[in-house]
Amino acid sequence: MQRFVTAVFSHETNTFSSIPTPLEAFGRFSGGKGPVSGDAALAAYRGTNSPVAAYIDLAEEAGAELNFAIAAQATPSGCAEDTVLEHAADAICKAVGAGCDALFLDLHGGMVTEGYDDPEGELLRRIREIAPDLPIAVAFDFHTNMSKATADNATVITGYRTYPHIDTYETGERAGRTLIRTLSGEIDPIILWHPLPLMTHLNCQTPSRQPMKDIMDKAIAAEADGRVLNASILGGWPLADIPHVGVHGVIVANRPQANEAQALLMDLMTMTWERRDDFFFAVEPVENSISRAKGMTEGPIVLADHGDVAGSGGSTDVHAVLAEVINQGLEDVCAGPFWDPNTVERLVAAGIGAEVTVQLGGQTDYPAIGFKGESLELTGTVRRITDGKFIVTGPKNTGIHENLGVTAVLDIGSVEIVICSTRHEPYDLGVFTHAGIDPARKKFILIKSRQHFRAGFEPILKDVVMVSGPGICTSDYSQFPWKNLRRPIYPLDADTSPGL
Repeated sequence: MQRFVTAVFSHETNTFSSIPTPLEAFGRFSGGKGPVSGDAALAAYRGTNSPVAAYIDLAEEAGAELNFAIAAQATPSGCAEDTVLEHAADAICKAVGAGCDALFLDLHGGMVTEGYDDPEGELLRRIREIAPDLPIAVAFDFHTNMSKATADNATVITGYRTYPHIDTYETGERAGRTLIRTLSGEIDPIILWHPLPLMTHLNCQTPSRQPMKDIMDKAIAAEADGRVLNASILGGWPLADIPHVGVHGVIVANRPQANEAQALLMDLMTMTWERRDDFFFAVEPVENSISRAKGMTEGPIVLADHGDVAGSGGSTDVHAVLAEVINQGLEDVCAGPFWDPNTVERLVAAGIGAEVTVQLGGQTDYPAIGFKGESLELTGTVRRITDGKFIVTGPKNTGIHENLGVTAVLDIGSVEIVICSTRHEPYDLGVFTHAGIDPARKKFILIKSRQHFRAGFEPILKDVVMVSGPGICTSDYSQFPWKNLRRPIYPLDADTSPGL
């Protein structure tokens, strides 16, 4: 019987965010008590739309023994503590050291700790020290900032091809099946990698639309017709002040086809570079965006506040956009989920049906960009109180048990506001429906998201207005005090060379 090891180690780090990320934050399935492993990890991920779920299925298909070394996954925030890397690396290296035939990793690729700008690369380096010849498959997020250490120390690499990320299981399956072919001796894989010094904007990099669409489509076709084993384009994670930021092309080829694969890689990177000016988003004043939305007739209309997104390291307690919605008199709105545990406690204490006045949000400052939080005074009726738990039914993270913490709905007349105890980016209708709100029946849906909302909300929406609200996820990159970013990089430096 073959012995496989698998692990999840995932965090998307906004290095400018002041929200701390201790080891306990990596306890998505432990109630905030830190990572889990073994049977608890298997129970949390089996049957879900995730890379590691594919690894679990592939191990069972192969009749292999599977050691789930660790599941460490946290909501995006500021730099993680170094103890997170030490804890995860120790668990994975211990499992590998006990003996195994292959390692299957579910990593993010956009993680930064206080002492390591490339913790995923450091993890792979440590594994290689104790297992120089071990076959290692890695599934990465589309928002990976990949390093040479990663390319040099993995055997197989695949990346998500979607944003919203709905092909996560498929990504794990792609990596896993290539590694299993390697184990059988059928193929001899080689990784080809090229980084572009290009900061794409998160609002403009999705493979579902141009300019990225036909670049990704070409990579997908090359893998589908067997010219290469795997082909991935990684859009990069631009909210990180580290040297590895950029767009990355990664090809896994059977060694005899390396020359053809290298030509494909350069072609994909050339296409990307030639479109570099199409990857940027024009910021619009908040009042203009809300005014434009007010003039639209048919809903639901999503108002996507992308300046303060939990999934990009934001606090979701910056309420300038909500204030403008109220100021301009928009009606029939649902909004949230907004993070404010103290207000939730007040609403719970008041009870359903009570009329209360609260100071919502504004508890988070972002010194990196000189941002000071301001609360928003609201008066309304407590409509519902929930435990914040629901199972994802949409195409992103299908089957995952989500938990917003204790959650309350405050109805101010024109807006029903979902307020939660745990930060969360709304990518599934469950954030509203679990609290008795049907967003499909609303004229406006105000959420803090930039792309992931499309996974669950697109089937019901009639239109989208992208709203450039303030916060640490701002679309105005000139606000960030870059110090460690690779230079030159486009568009910050006009004379940047792509190295093609």
